[in-house]
Amino acid sequence: MSEFKRNVELLTSSQQQLLRVISQSGPHSRTVLAASMGLSKAAMSGIARDLIALGVLRETETIYGQGRPSILLDLNPEGAFFVGISLLEDPAPLVLSDFNGNIVARQTMPLSRDPEVIATLISEALPKLLAERTDAARKLSGLGVALSGFVDERQESCVKSTLLGWQDVPLARLIRQKTGIETFIENDAKAVAVSEKLFGIARDIRNFSVVSFDNGIGCAHFIGGELYRGNHGGAGEIAHCTIEPNGSPCRCGKRGCLDTVASLKAIKEMAKTEGLGQSFNWLETEASLGNAAAIRILHRAGSALGLAIAHLIQFNDPGLILITHVEGRFDGLFGTVMRQAAEANVLPRYAGQTPIRTQHVDGDVWARGAAGIAAHNFLIGSTP
Repeated sequence: MSEFKRNVELLTSSQQQLLRVISQSGPHSRTVLAASMGLSKAAMSGIARDLIALGVLRETETIYGQGRPSILLDLNPEGAFFVGISLLEDPAPLVLSDFNGNIVARQTMPLSRDPEVIATLISEALPKLLAERTDAARKLSGLGVALSGFVDERQESCVKSTLLGWQDVPLARLIRQKTGIETFIENDAKAVAVSEKLFGIARDIRNFSVVSFDNGIGCAHFIGGELYRGNHGGAGEIAHCTIEPNGSPCRCGKRGCLDTVASLKAIKEMAKTEGLGQSFNWLETEASLGNAAAIRILHRAGSALGLAIAHLIQFNDPGLILITHVEGRFDGLFGTVMRQAAEANVLPRYAGQTPIRTQHVDGDVWARGAAGIAAHNFLIGSTP
């Protein structure tokens, strides 16, 4: 074990709290940080000095105003590194991210459904990934894995994944045994939500929901500034809320789930049945030209997604709904109908009160989110 890792493991609760506060609210002066944590300026200076010496904190710009200038403290991007792996694609991407969530190196590995094989493949790919960045191996502080399915509340085991064909698989333990690195696994949508809270547009929002629009629909919630997982890790699964009773069969075993109507995969299957092109953007173009079948498909899917989002607003009253998408557009018929359905199905007093933002993301979104899970666990330390 490196000296850096030994020192990190010995961080005090106050040091861990300071890192969390800066992560959540951005750079601040020692005076502001001391007040927010209820500490004296002298105590804050001591904590900050030790973290700067360790390399996880740094002094940034100087703010001039009345009185003495203030030097802002922020996380040092090169103070710690995290590995993120997505098991949603083949080949599976591995990324190395810094303490600010920036991806600084990439590798890929074959995707397997055998957990033992996955753990071995990760251990074999890690040296190449870490070799791309000086000091990354010494400062590697955690590894995260994003997958499609239910994950237990300890982020240790995959309770069930239809995509991978798993049930009660202790994946984090298997990877930890192969690599010797602290490992956490998480549902893909929850990983993206954590990444957005740590590094993205939701950093300053305590209550928000992320809806991921892809071949499947994922969802995750932050409530009171914390990821809400529910009693068994299954909170947020709007993909399998029944939208059309007795509708099309879903891979989960039920019928009429949101996934069967509004997911990208469902839209493409409906287009194929109608003899249409299966590109989402092509459907939008055809709908704008008056193609009745394209209009019908996009209207049905957009209405279903909007209804589900209305339910989220009614349940949680969030400060933001963020819809992430790798493919497709939200500036055409689908997005318009989705927003109209969301507004039409909430109580009048809530209509228009919750911002619904869409964000086009790149293919790194899941692996970046997985690295965010590792960073999140580093920041919370031993906090449950």
